[in-house]
Amino acid sequence: MSRVDYTAPWWTYWLHNFPHINLRFQPIDNSFQPEEENYQQSLIFLACVVAAGLGVNLLCLAIYLSCLCCCRKDEEEESKKSNSCCVTWSAVAAGLITCIAVGVGFYGNSETNDGVYQLTYSLYNANHTLGGVDSLVTGTMGSMRSGLHQHLARLDEIFATRGDFVQTLQFMQQMADNVIKQLLGLPDWEEAKVDLASIADQTANVEYYRWLTYLLLLILDLVICLLACLGLAKQSRWLLTTMMVFGVLTLVLSWTSLGADLATAVGTSDFCVSPDKFIMSQTKSIIPADIVHYYLYCNQTLSNPFQQPLTIFQRSLTTMQIQIQSLLQFAVPLFPSAERDLLGIQNVLNSSEASLHQLTALLDCRGLNKDYLDAMVGVCHDGVEGVLYLCLFSVLAACAFTVMLCAIPRAWRQIASREQDYDDIDEEDPFNPRVRRALSQNPALPNMHTFCSYTSSMGSQSSLHPPAPAVSTAPMSEYMNQAALFGGNPRYENAPLIGRGSPPPSYSPSMRATYLSMTEEQIRHFGNDFQA
Repeated sequence: MSRVDYTAPWWTYWLHNFPHINLRFQPIDNSFQPEEENYQQSLIFLACVVAAGLGVNLLCLAIYLSCLCCCRKDEEEESKKSNSCCVTWSAVAAGLITCIAVGVGFYGNSETNDGVYQLTYSLYNANHTLGGVDSLVTGTMGSMRSGLHQHLARLDEIFATRGDFVQTLQFMQQMADNVIKQLLGLPDWEEAKVDLASIADQTANVEYYRWLTYLLLLILDLVICLLACLGLAKQSRWLLTTMMVFGVLTLVLSWTSLGADLATAVGTSDFCVSPDKFIMSQTKSIIPADIVHYYLYCNQTLSNPFQQPLTIFQRSLTTMQIQIQSLLQFAVPLFPSAERDLLGIQNVLNSSEASLHQLTALLDCRGLNKDYLDAMVGVCHDGVEGVLYLCLFSVLAACAFTVMLCAIPRAWRQIASREQDYDDIDEEDPFNPRVRRALSQNPALPNMHTFCSYTSSMGSQSSLHPPAPAVSTAPMSEYMNQAALFGGNPRYENAPLIGRGSPPPSYSPSMRATYLSMTEEQIRHFGNDFQA
């Protein structure tokens, strides 16, 4: 019989058609059989394929880092600029991909949580229904066996002299036994109720820890990305090194979550394609197949398997009510002491009839079928869709951190190369950025004679004489030519910089402005002092 209300979404069929191969590389049936070893191995095989992807990713990163370390360290200025541009765009790409991945991950985590919540809510509702049925059956049987039996035993003593009244009491006892027999014919819902409650509790606990784990993973990815970008901006080598270690850890976690999510999505899709087959196989030892079929499909063409016992229950109660009314009318005038027990029996029958109406409503297929459909929609629509989004998050996060792990070593090398260039600058050079930074941060340091100090006053140049620098054999014209190459104008600096084959350090805007404001006579006078 074809399904009417439930239809599995297309992505469950797509996942259901994934190859199911055990660890011996043998194809197996893709039916949902979680207790079968081969089926378990097919899901483990999918996780192993993802683990192989992790190995390839780490191997490619190792080869890339090895090539980066083995390439020559002396680079031209243009190649440095291109590498800096490459690092910048790599960091931007990694940041954007990480933000997209985190957004997708939050949505997928929420969707999965909503689907599992709907599943557990439906299971608790079904458990409440089965518990209500079991409670009504137990209460009705108890009142029939104890309360009704006690009243009939006392009336039998009162009506001992009237055989027709005693015969009526015996007939009522037969009707009560018939009601108990019909109630005993109903399925024992206690075991099914316990199973549903246990499944709901375990599912809720697992889902809570799953949701919390993914929430922490999403936050970790975002924090690592932000700190890595901060390390690139601040050019902090220790921060970049720390983020590289955490980036490798997060990369492994992303691939691990991808393997777990993929196996979960495929297994759940196998269940969603034909859930009724699995449910009937699991409940055949607890509930008859026709009853399970009635609740799973709940069509108008299906007959209610409880119709006959409920009808007999209703007729037996109606017959006993008629007998009680007859005794109240004819026996009470003769035996006034019997009125109390007859009214007690009438109360028992009234409560049993109310229980019958509630039992009929609870045993109707529409309530449990609605819970079943809600659970399937929660698992197969929201749940599997959310897991697919989590798979996409894992893939994007792995790509983002791969790009980041490729960019950080290049940035680290550029920072180290820039610091090496600073180490090549003369420590006594007044234009050394380190010296200027130290003077600005610590004014208490001894005053150094800088270029600015020689031009600070218009009338004192002739009286200021800087310390005699080391004498260089390089001609002044050589230094002037080198200075012109790097600044466009001749620059005058300490003698040790002349002839050493490297350009002088760059000027700050304030120094250049001071230099340009000098007159030709001041420059000539300063040059004479410098040569002396």
